[in-house]
Amino acid sequence: MHPVLFKLGSFTIYTYGFCIALGALLGFTYMYRQGKKQYGLTFDQSNNLFILLVVGGVVGGKLFMIFEDPALYFSQPKKLFSGSGFVFYGSLLTTIPIMLWYFKKVKVPVVGMLDIMAAVTCIVHGFGRVGCFMAGCCYGLPTDSFLSVMFSDPMCQAEPLHTPLYPTQLLEATFIFSILIALLILKKRKQFDGQLFLIYLMVYAIGRAVLEMFRGDIERGFLIDNVLSNSQFISILVVSVALYFYIRLNRNKKITTR
Repeated sequence: MHPVLFKLGSFTIYTYGFCIALGALLGFTYMYRQGKKQYGLTFDQSNNLFILLVVGGVVGGKLFMIFEDPALYFSQPKKLFSGSGFVFYGSLLTTIPIMLWYFKKVKVPVVGMLDIMAAVTCIVHGFGRVGCFMAGCCYGLPTDSFLSVMFSDPMCQAEPLHTPLYPTQLLEATFIFSILIALLILKKRKQFDGQLFLIYLMVYAIGRAVLEMFRGDIERGFLIDNVLSNSQFISILVVSVALYFYIRLNRNKKITTR
């Protein structure tokens, strides 16, 4: 759509990067305010955590790209360190242990803070998907649906150009922001700490598995060709693990309230 937001001489601001930065700023603001309000998290603690998550998210997102096309990245390692290209699940699965470690380190309730981080993740990820749409990455399959969009900017990563495609980026962004709204509504009604984070993981993973069927960027990798993508396989694992902990925490809650 519009991969370049604006130019100032030789200085270029890319829409994808701008959306990521905006999402990160809003996510940090939410995390700091809620962390301070609920658990006394200081600004410095919030800032340090966010820096760790950004670094961990970038590293994890890049490393998971290797699984999409191992031959490509081993033969051309410079592509791995290019400015574009991240795997969300790589970022998510890398940042979760960082959060668990950090919350224990600063002695704040771990599962309670994870509920806050569920909303933070939605904010950052949702704006990131809007950026994907602007850049043309994570594009959909060709379609005649009325929902289709057409990319024409030669700088867009969508293929093929000038062809109606499913707007998978906007569909996912809408889905993520819907999860965010649901989490904010459920916040005051949650039955145990950690419930919101686990709901986020399960709902997103199921939705992501469905959306994968409409994506056209096949280079993201398949565990079983054209049947089960890498992301769908990870989604199955995420749902399974999250469901296990949901049942476990819910059971523990019932035992302690008897």
